This record gives sequence, structure tokens and C-alpha cells, in this order.
Amino acid sequence: MTDAPNLKEFDQRLRDEAAEEPTLEIPQGEPTKKTQVIAIYGKGGIGKSFTLANLSYMMAQLGKRVLLIGCDPKSDTTSLLFGGKACPTIIETSAKKKLAGEEVKIGDVCFKRGGVFAMELGGPEVGRGCGGRGIIHGFELLEKLGFHDWDFDYVLLDFLGDVVCGGFGLPIARDMAQKVILVGSNDLQSLYVTNNVCSAVEYFRKMGGNVGVAGLVINKDDGTGEAKAFAEAVNIPILATIPADEELRRKSANYQIVGIPGTKWGPLFEGLALAVGEALPVRPKPLTQDGLLDLFTPEAVGADFVLDPATDADMRGKNAVAKKSLEVIYDDA
Repeated sequence: MTDAPNLKEFDQRLRDEAAEEPTLEIPQGEPTKKTQVIAIYGKGGIGKSFTLANLSYMMAQLGKRVLLIGCDPKSDTTSLLFGGKACPTIIETSAKKKLAGEEVKIGDVCFKRGGVFAMELGGPEVGRGCGGRGIIHGFELLEKLGFHDWDFDYVLLDFLGDVVCGGFGLPIARDMAQKVILVGSNDLQSLYVTNNVCSAVEYFRKMGGNVGVAGLVINKDDGTGEAKAFAEAVNIPILATIPADEELRRKSANYQIVGIPGTKWGPLFEGLALAVGEALPVRPKPLTQDGLLDLFTPEAVGADFVLDPATDADMRGKNAVAKKSLEVIYDDA
């Protein structure tokens, strides 16, 4: 019986944490004159980590200074870059250092390969905290490490696109990034997520924000064309099209970089690197749910389904009973 009050206190603590407004103050502008801070959003599993690992590596091979920051609680953004090895996350490392009475140093959380500097923010354990708040806490720690004094050409932020509230929407809501890049495919769920991000961008633009969408990367393209149609409908450019290729799938599964100059896939990622750097942010025109469904054949998504409203009797089932009406009925005069 003694556990009950503790559980109630823990539950309330989680609720308070999730409801807490961000206190992180982010300067309105660029950390340095030449730095582009770019937030990349897409549905979980769509291939953001694959795209970003190869993009960042290619950028570095082209002579750019690149910082890749994983902002997904799964902490798998940098896995491909480091051959499958997991980086110690900023949040976890900070907690351990705090218990030991030590300060976090950059070498504890930031690692490099081929000219790319990379780190993972991390997140709370399952059921023990708010992921969005974890992101905000992670950036607070980055500020203490000197984030706004670092010298990079590009800072790439990998964000989970399924959720665009709280810390996950930080780059858009607080003008932390100069532009957003979307990663999607020819399936309804991934385009639903990219459309949601476009809606968030447009909402904050109306509120006075400055972040725009620089374009869409179509990953696992099977040639059916829905992602291309989506980009045209919301008025954003396509930065690159990565095919649904078995070799790419195998290399990704084996944590192998393919965005290397002089190789088969080098030109694809070199073109993407150049496009990402040059693309200007634009205001998207997000679609309605029906507009999104219209990109697909009715057979594929059930777009021709007609909603059949439920009744009170339907909901009550065997408990349904006739009720006397209070309506007054007048006899014919």
C-alpha cells in the first residue's frame, strides 16, 4: 500500500513535465555568419538516418565542416556513420557525470569520422519522462558546451517528424533552424507526416516565424510518383530521389556509407549535398486530408469511402431503451 502515493506523485511529475513550456532562449539568427542550421524531418523508419549519414559524409568530402546532431530519442542517427556503434548520448552522459560530480566535456559526447562531427542528444527511458522535454534539455546542455561559438558550415539536426510539438518542434517554433528538409516516400503515412510538418511551418510563419521548407528528399522511390505529386501540390522542390535499390538496402543494413566521391552512388549524394546547401526556404502550401488522399488511387487508400455516422442506439446496443420525448405535438386545428 505504501507504493500508491509514490506512483501518484510520479504520474503527476510526468504530467507537469510534459506541460511545462520551454525556457530555452535561442538567439534569432545564425550561430556564425556562415553556418546553416538545417532541421530534417520525416516519419520514423523512412530512412532519415541513412540519408543524413551519407549526406553529411559527402559534405565533409567536399570540404565542408559538418556537425550532425541526432535529436530522435531512438539515438540511432549516427549509427550508420560509426559502423553501427552507438554514441554515448548527451542526456545519459550528463546524468552520469552529474552523479559523479563532474562536468561534461565535448570529447565525452562528440565523435568524428571522415570530417563529420556527430553526437546524439538521446532521451528519457521508456515511461520515465517526456521525449520533447529531453530534446530541450539536450540543447540547454549544448549551449553550455558552447554551441553558438562553434565553427561549422552546416549543422544538421535529425528530428522525428511523427511529432511536431514540444521539443520536437523547437527548430520551427523558435526559429532555431534557417530551413527544414523533409524525407518521404511514395506511401500515405510518410507523406502524412511531411504534410504535418509543412502545416507546422506554415502555422509559425503566420505567427511571425522565419523557418521555411527547402525541399523534399524522396527515399525508397519505387517510381509510383505520389511523393513527386505531393511536392508539386505543396509547392516545394525535390532535392534528390533515392531509388528503392537492393544494394542500398543491404549496405544500409550493414552500416556502410555509400555517399563517397568516385563511387556508384557518389554523384547522387554529391548532387544532394549541393542542393541542400543552395536550396532557399519557401512557404509550403499544406494539403487537407482529402487533398492528401487524392494523390493516391482510391483502391490504395480507400479514398472513396463514405463516412457512416453512428447513432445513440448504435452505441448503447442491447442497453438501448426508448425514451419519452419532451417534444410537444399539437393536434391539427
